[in-house]
Amino acid sequence: MTSKDNYVFTRDVLDNARLNLMHSLWTRSSGYVIHPRIPTDNAEIYVADVGAGTGAWLCDVSERLPKTAHLYGLDISLDAMPPPGFLPSNVTLRNWDVRTSVPEDLVGIFDVIQIRFFIFVLLREEVSSVVGKLVQMLKPGGYLQWVDSDNHSVRFEKSEPENTTEHLTKLMRLLESQSTRLKPDWVPDLPGFFSENGLVDVEADRQDTPPHLAFMMHESGLIMHELIARKTQNEEMAKQLRELLPLAVDETRKGAYITTDRHTVIGKKP
Repeated sequence: MTSKDNYVFTRDVLDNARLNLMHSLWTRSSGYVIHPRIPTDNAEIYVADVGAGTGAWLCDVSERLPKTAHLYGLDISLDAMPPPGFLPSNVTLRNWDVRTSVPEDLVGIFDVIQIRFFIFVLLREEVSSVVGKLVQMLKPGGYLQWVDSDNHSVRFEKSEPENTTEHLTKLMRLLESQSTRLKPDWVPDLPGFFSENGLVDVEADRQDTPPHLAFMMHESGLIMHELIARKTQNEEMAKQLRELLPLAVDETRKGAYITTDRHTVIGKKP
């Protein structure tokens, strides 16, 4: 099967900066990089980051685990990664599309697999299959950790009741109208997908975000609209995005932001 990259953003320096900032804000809000229930005391632990992006999560993990840990970054594209010489020496990078079969040498070798920020990558009907492939890659006793925001819980917060969200709403609705990929609703169902693929001790950590961090996340998220305007082949949509974005930024600076619940779901392979 030929890999098709359906990534809706640009894989450029602005997109990389957005991802790195989101990593910092997310882990600061969650209070952990690897869920505290997942054991990491094995000196020869094998860890994979699926959809590794810029490598921010892997680099963070490398500072928290022994130098003897084996860290793998897997992604359909490695264009967002730093040059290999800038990465920790125990990081290995591999091209892999989660929609394709698991490479034979990656079956059953990982103690921990992390996958994150796939809400705009996968459709609902693809999620269970991807979970199943990740389970194949785990050792018995290994853990899967899936981290994503629940766009079904999207809501507005205001510093003052009279603050408006008209243009923020229009911006959000414009994106949702373009593709079902931009209106995901499956994140709350991840525990069910874990269980149906044989994982046990499934736990979902659903968190709200403190307002000061949620505001920062929102501003980082606004960058997505600029990236989509750059990449889309739909000229009318690009025009509308560029018209709406400054107005949405103005509403933001006056005291309004969009936020969602954040989910971390973990499960153990028997």
